[in-house]
Amino acid sequence: MKGRLYGIGVGPGDPELMTIKAKKTIEASDIVIVPGEKVEDSIAYRIAKGACENLDEMNLVALEMPMIKDKARLNEMHDRAARKIEKYLDEGKAVSFLTLGDVTVYSTYMYIHKRVVRDGYDAAIINGITSFTAASARLNTDLVEREEPLHVIPATFKVAGMAELLSLPGTKVLMKSGKEIGKVRDAIIAGGQKAMMVENCGMENEKIYLDAKDIPDSASYYSLIIIKEAQEEA
Repeated sequence: MKGRLYGIGVGPGDPELMTIKAKKTIEASDIVIVPGEKVEDSIAYRIAKGACENLDEMNLVALEMPMIKDKARLNEMHDRAARKIEKYLDEGKAVSFLTLGDVTVYSTYMYIHKRVVRDGYDAAIINGITSFTAASARLNTDLVEREEPLHVIPATFKVAGMAELLSLPGTKVLMKSGKEIGKVRDAIIAGGQKAMMVENCGMENEKIYLDAKDIPDSASYYSLIIIKEAQEEA
């Protein structure tokens, strides 16, 4: 009998925000896949370790998943990762693949998931708390009210059209700003928007910026900007 693959969202950073279902699924797995060159360097591993006391006693496998945009190289990397996981599944093993935040939101894991399912294997998704809901909670505010729309934007891919995106109604969540964060900040200021940013939400090196002007020229990859329209009093 073939095994089953689980894509597990470990949440945004605080181990206490990892779900009970994620913890139980990891602890019941035969193999735990950790994204990165080395297990101990993976943020997803460190989060899960804070919730799963016996994680280091399990069969941990590091799987390199570099942050690149070259589609040909990405396809090759995803194919290779899927084949490696499928070998474990052919042995009847339960395999958990750890990923930050929620599996369904800009997660590299989903490229693996789709390949494994396409190849006839069983795979399931274990949701995690998203980075943007965690950041909003950390800022002690809501994301949207009443009829307001919510736009989740991968900012690093959209810098050229940022002015148009910032004109959208409702709340804008800018994720993955990366090395472009200075340009993103300048676009926000030029558009007269009010923004807040949480860097490394829930982690030891967390930083909070309550004004767009305070956002630095460079910041962690795990930085998230929330732009809200002024809300009327209820």
